[in-house]
Amino acid sequence: MTIEQHIEELRAELRNAPTTEERQQIETELKAAIAELTEKELPD
Repeated sequence: MTIEQHIEELRAELRNAPTTEERQQIETELKAAIAELTEKELPD
């Protein structure tokens, strides 16, 4: 799975998260994945 696919999966999970606790956990994972993608795309 690519990082882009992982981000899309997390976004889908976030839309369907039943509890605030679960939403917060997914948001944390999503922010980390976006940061990883941003780092990966930056020129060396």
